[in-house]
Amino acid sequence: MISQSFLQLNTIFISILIEAIPFVVIGVFISAFIQMFISEKMISRIIPKNRYASVVMGTCMGALFPACECGIVPITERLVKKRVPLHSAIAFMLAGPIINPVVIFATYVAFGNSWQMVIYRCGLAIAVSIFVGLMVSFIFKEDQLRDFIDHKLKKYRDHHDHDHDHEHGHDHHHHSKPTILAKIKGTFDHAVDEFFSVGKYLVFGAFIASAMQTYVKTSTLLTFGDTKVMAILVMIVLAFIMSLCSEADAFVASSFRGTFGPSALSAFLVFGAMVDIKNLIMMLSTFKKRFVVTLIFLITVSVFVGALFIA
Repeated sequence: MISQSFLQLNTIFISILIEAIPFVVIGVFISAFIQMFISEKMISRIIPKNRYASVVMGTCMGALFPACECGIVPITERLVKKRVPLHSAIAFMLAGPIINPVVIFATYVAFGNSWQMVIYRCGLAIAVSIFVGLMVSFIFKEDQLRDFIDHKLKKYRDHHDHDHDHEHGHDHHHHSKPTILAKIKGTFDHAVDEFFSVGKYLVFGAFIASAMQTYVKTSTLLTFGDTKVMAILVMIVLAFIMSLCSEADAFVASSFRGTFGPSALSAFLVFGAMVDIKNLIMMLSTFKKRFVVTLIFLITVSVFVGALFIA
């Protein structure tokens, strides 16, 4: 006989996948579009050379992409490959799942058509994104990360070039400019490749998140949140464990209004959209481990400290 906990785990696992997959699809298509239609020259003209201005620019770019944290990592990786400064791409990765129009509207509706939590959430997200982006720019050299990513890209290209040689008898036309139709086909090909590449990490992350939700009781965590400091820490941990999509997390957060104040709720809404089990596994598959560990530390500290300033 199938146990109740296994059924619960299965239900949560499937619901996380159903919730996340549409946004992963959006993310990989945006990533593929950037690959095929946006050149490094175009990006170099758009992104400011100044460290501070480029971090602010990266943060603001997040408002333009309706991608949640499930699909933001492949977009960020593609931007870095296109020579967007690392600190600017990270600021975009952190702010994008929170300050885009879809999430803003969902948060507004979830909290009873009130702008208060929208302002708290977006304000904290922008502050954290800028701070973490700047810290990344001081701690990590650009080439330290890019060498790693370029190595992955070179292996990918070598593999595809090898396949291409067999299919076309080594007849290459490297200097011919691809047509729009060829670019559209390339976009779909890249999106499919990237979807299956990212998909396995999403499935693995969703399984771990569903197991955590099944076997780590929320009620146990909530008993620790009796002070402002503890309430913020509890909600950060809860956001990580629940691994909700940023388009849906506001509706869950609103159910805690009777238990926690705006500071803890803001921490939940910002941290969960920047770091959860799903996108942590995706980040580990994309970036160096030391970089990811440092990034998580910076996000955790800045979200915690920032939330303390919210009444």
